[in-house]
Amino acid sequence: MTVVGFLIITPIAYSEMAYQKQISFLILQLLFLTLVLASANGNSLKLGFYLKTCPKAEAIVETVTADHISLAPSLAAPLLRMHFHDSEKSGPPNLSLRGFQVIDAAKTALEKACPGVVSCADILALVARDAIYQIKVVPLGRRDGRVSIALESLTLPAPFGNITELKAQFASKGLSVKDLVVLSGGHTVGTSHCSTIAIRLYNFTGKGDTDPSLDPKYVPYLKSKCKPTDTTTLLEMDPGSFRTFDEAYYTNVLKRRGLFQSDAALLADKETSAYVKLQAQSGGSTFFKDFEESMVKMGQIGVLTGSAGEIRKHCALVN
Repeated sequence: MTVVGFLIITPIAYSEMAYQKQISFLILQLLFLTLVLASANGNSLKLGFYLKTCPKAEAIVETVTADHISLAPSLAAPLLRMHFHDSEKSGPPNLSLRGFQVIDAAKTALEKACPGVVSCADILALVARDAIYQIKVVPLGRRDGRVSIALESLTLPAPFGNITELKAQFASKGLSVKDLVVLSGGHTVGTSHCSTIAIRLYNFTGKGDTDPSLDPKYVPYLKSKCKPTDTTTLLEMDPGSFRTFDEAYYTNVLKRRGLFQSDAALLADKETSAYVKLQAQSGGSTFFKDFEESMVKMGQIGVLTGSAGEIRKHCALVN
């Protein structure tokens, strides 16, 4: 919905081969995107941005989100994921996204209350906050981009990334190693398709083997749920509490039961491994506070503010 926004490791349903085949074309797209970003206004976001122009904006979004979540609690994870992805919804990693009706409903309500004031980018940030209620503050003031590039979504850190790749991708957006391990905790809610881990289960090195970083006692269970060519079955990313935003994700990672290679990669670095152990052994003593801080930090990367971009009338379309 915006031109940019940082994109975290999240469940996606395309293969590593398909991902790699798109990279060369993506580079051409990113060259154009760089020119767009260079023109972005550098004004900072702030709390209470709409107090004068649309005083009830945050309350309206909160009400709309609550109404939808009460009817479909499973939407919380997809809405959080949507904020992480924050890019053209026709991009390969975004084809399995859902919850757009919540964004559209919030936009409709806001356009009725204060036409042309609240951006879709800010609505997305607020909906993510309200879907995962621990996030108390979200600085606002984003503008919507006039350009949407589907292949921009391929800059998402992939679920098969190793720790070196992941650290480099986060660093390129000004995010720290701590941000990497904290935001990975978003995998405490939601599900992913079997196709995302098929290679990890059945052909990790091309010899019909399984990723050795997986707990061998957990592998039979995963294989019983996911056959090699299964593209429809969903797996819980945080088995037992996949609808609850808690620290259980880190317990699973420490047991070598993280669903993705990118989850297992957190044990391959001194700093990320230490954080995993801290949250797993302390019952998430700092996780909620850390997650709020990293989410706010992520939500301020590369945004358009001031007079740049536009305020879209419909979130799926440029004006």
